[in-house]
Amino acid sequence: MSSNLRDLHRIAPFFAALFASTFFVANSATLALFNKCKEPVWPGIQPSAGRPILARGGFLLLPNQAYSLHLPDAWSGRIWGRQGCSFDSSGHGRCATGDCGGNLYCNGLGGTPPATLAEITLGSTPRTQDFYDVSLVDGYNLGLSMRPFRGAGRCGDAGCVSDLNEVCPAGLAVRAGPGSRVVACKSACSAFGSPRYCCTGSFGSPQLCKPTAYSRLFKSACPRAYSYAYDDPTSILTCTGASYLVTFCPHR
Repeated sequence: MSSNLRDLHRIAPFFAALFASTFFVANSATLALFNKCKEPVWPGIQPSAGRPILARGGFLLLPNQAYSLHLPDAWSGRIWGRQGCSFDSSGHGRCATGDCGGNLYCNGLGGTPPATLAEITLGSTPRTQDFYDVSLVDGYNLGLSMRPFRGAGRCGDAGCVSDLNEVCPAGLAVRAGPGSRVVACKSACSAFGSPRYCCTGSFGSPQLCKPTAYSRLFKSACPRAYSYAYDDPTSILTCTGASYLVTFCPHR
């Protein structure tokens, strides 16, 4: 069986969940999460201020497992994957990457950088435009893609399909586990705190904050993802009336 056919078989349960959910809730956007990694992923979901918390903000997603939920109109927020997690019966513990305060249920908390982010702002109605992207501004911990379905307009795929941990510069690498392997790659802003890398202070505008060697490395590896704070022109995407699939480890 070809690799493409194997992938179709692996994601078939997700498509069933996505389209069934969308069918039964008319005019409601569906967000579906699919774990294509070889290891478990604990997705984290953080709403923007004033928006509702979905699925308590986090849960366990086993390899080849999918989970779908409905997004209210005008919902906005971010989704990321946590890895290397261990929680006790009360839901307390920690994750090697993307940890949200040592909780299984993030309940509105964001993930600790570095973490690859999927970001979305839905239109106020299903007929108004959504904005979405995949961002490396907070660094990278695992591959992630975001694809719209059943949308109208110039809808496209966003994501970081490459494994940046394999090419992460030594000064940005986060190591853990057996053999002290690279489990995440910091942003230059997080690693060095310089206004030049963080686009703050005297560098706080698109005219003054330009790509650096580090952001160019991220952009070269992941051209469909934000590589630094003012990477809008090549990174933010729009779609109308879509549902969305977020896949963890799409390169696997």
